[in-house]
Amino acid sequence: MSLEEFLHNLHFDIDKANQPNWEADWEDAPLAYKLYRGLPVVPLSTEVPLTLTGGEPPARLDLNRVGHFLWYVFGFTQLSQSVFPMDSTEQDSYPLQSYRRFAPSGGALYPNELYVYLKVEGLPDGVYHYDVAHHSLVLLREGNFDSYLARALGNRCDISSCFGIVFVSTMFWKNFFKYNNFAYRLQGLDAGVLIGQLMEVAKRFGFASGVYFQFLDTAINHLLGLSEQEESVYSVIPLSVEATIWSTNGRDLYENVISEELRQELPAIQPEHFERSLSVKEYPMITAMNEASKLDSTWSFRVIKGRGIAERVDPAVALPHIEPLSYDLAEACGNRFSPDMDFVLGMVSQQQLATLLLEAMASFSYRNDLDEVYRSNVPRVTIYSCLYNVEGISNGAYYYDSTEHTLREICPGDHRLHLQTGMSLDNVNLLQVPLCLHVAGDKEFYKTELGYRGYRIQQMEAGMLVQRLLLAASALGMGGHPLLGFDANLSDELYKMDQQVKTSLIQIPIGPYRPRPWLRGSLHS
Repeated sequence: MSLEEFLHNLHFDIDKANQPNWEADWEDAPLAYKLYRGLPVVPLSTEVPLTLTGGEPPARLDLNRVGHFLWYVFGFTQLSQSVFPMDSTEQDSYPLQSYRRFAPSGGALYPNELYVYLKVEGLPDGVYHYDVAHHSLVLLREGNFDSYLARALGNRCDISSCFGIVFVSTMFWKNFFKYNNFAYRLQGLDAGVLIGQLMEVAKRFGFASGVYFQFLDTAINHLLGLSEQEESVYSVIPLSVEATIWSTNGRDLYENVISEELRQELPAIQPEHFERSLSVKEYPMITAMNEASKLDSTWSFRVIKGRGIAERVDPAVALPHIEPLSYDLAEACGNRFSPDMDFVLGMVSQQQLATLLLEAMASFSYRNDLDEVYRSNVPRVTIYSCLYNVEGISNGAYYYDSTEHTLREICPGDHRLHLQTGMSLDNVNLLQVPLCLHVAGDKEFYKTELGYRGYRIQQMEAGMLVQRLLLAASALGMGGHPLLGFDANLSDELYKMDQQVKTSLIQIPIGPYRPRPWLRGSLHS
């Protein structure tokens, strides 16, 4: 199967993308977190703040503050235990236990890992792994790597002014064991959701941040001691509390840095980590995609110039002007809920809808290495929606024009049952959902500019938007349930996306829900 065919099938015909007769071996499942052995460990404070409403630069940056930041980004927040009958004819049941975090993940498998390069008070400078299981840092490599990282990013960031750099990686086996090749699509989305959470938390901690999607893969993986056959970095995110040079036209930009040459400057490390699975199967399509997506030279980095967008002539529905939503991020994270069958149909006001859409799309005025600096860049992922029972707005399918803050009516009517027929599982009753949103992106994932790397970048940007939608929905008292088990062809046709050369990337029902009868307990200190 060619890579082009593989990506097409991932989106439109998953059965053809997956290996036949695949069954997950839950008895031999991997851990949802990585555990290193025999390395220095730095415990982090568990006395985390219980509210996050700030945004002011910290008066004092130390290890405690970094630990609180990491916990809100990716730490364990809840233990979940569910019981399902093994057989409908038997009374026996078995427990399914999982550790939850504020950022959601497909199947709660969390294929991503966090690494940090830190230069803060009370800690030796160096590269660390965030050990989620023990809320601690594991030292992988001690030293100052400013120059190495600056060149790995193509000299486009003043690393010396940053107190830290976060690396979001993907461990391929962690969700491949369940989802087979479909895991590749989930890995990019999950990474994006995590990045979205990180950027929202960074704002509350007063940290400036931005996302590098383009970097010298092998050099970065070598720094962290990762085996590219099992794990690879997907994004690099500098953090600072002061002015930082951030430009696609940085110093020495015309110096071509070769990844293989750069990695020779550091000795190899092979830190030992525990792999719970006794049998790790091969995933040749995922490793082939990872290899095809790698960047080996800084001259291969690209900026996406603004594309012309086909003008929409659909009837416009103006949304009310609203002020930016102010909310406690810690509370919104704690209340975030995927309702499944617990949606309850209720009326949504125009104010709620306008706030949800505006808050979500505001995330795409973020700093990154794809957009031309100092230009008004059109978002690469956008929102379409099927609305039902929204105050003052006719039922129908709409496109949200974020530049004008208006809805463009594409197809009037109640489309809930039509969308229900396109779901592969009936785990959500769309007849109880007032807002069914679709995040959409370029059908060719900017392949001309970015090659196959464009696919995973697109999935990450979609994930970032999904997390913003979920947080905004939670702050408004609603729940959201991201779904990939839907017929993209059906929704694309409904929204007439072919005219825009776009496709639906993920489906998110959002609306009021009833409380679930369960016992809950947080892992707050």
